[in-house]
Amino acid sequence: MHRLIFLLGVIVMSTSVLCQNSPTDSQNLRGLLEEVRQLRRDLQTTTVAAQRVQIALYRAQLQDAAVARMAKLVEEAHSKVIDLTAQRKRVATQIEQSEDQRNRTQDDNQRRQIEEEALPQLRGQLEVVTNEERQWRARANEAEGQLRVEQRKLDGLHALLDQLDQTLQNVGRKSDNTPLVSHRSEPSR
Repeated sequence: MHRLIFLLGVIVMSTSVLCQNSPTDSQNLRGLLEEVRQLRRDLQTTTVAAQRVQIALYRAQLQDAAVARMAKLVEEAHSKVIDLTAQRKRVATQIEQSEDQRNRTQDDNQRRQIEEEALPQLRGQLEVVTNEERQWRARANEAEGQLRVEQRKLDGLHALLDQLDQTLQNVGRKSDNTPLVSHRSEPSR
């Protein structure tokens, strides 16, 4: 009989202990499940952000190359304009010198040669150089405008990379601040 009472007592105590552990275990399991879900969300966010960063970096490299090409075109156009401006000034100076020489010369043949050959040739050359200079100035202006457009695109990509970096930092901070289930208290015995 004593054995029966003792066995009955052990069964009653085991049941009460099991009942006490069940809610705690259930809470621990729910906590673990929520942590796994959060880790999964963080991993998905990080994966998507990392893929977007790779795409944005690739696009930024391409855009950086486009900006470099446009900058080179702008530089070449400005260089050409500078050369043509100097050439135009030299031709204008030659025209002035030829006109002065024509006005100072007493020789009719020399005057006629200056008026009929040298001056028309120099004026034609000045017109050609002036037109070419005008065209290169237009090209330079167009290239500068395109450079600004390409630079804005590159700036936009840099801003996107900054946003993605911030997103990854926030995910990292969020993960650092998430309490781990291992910090839970052990059930009392």
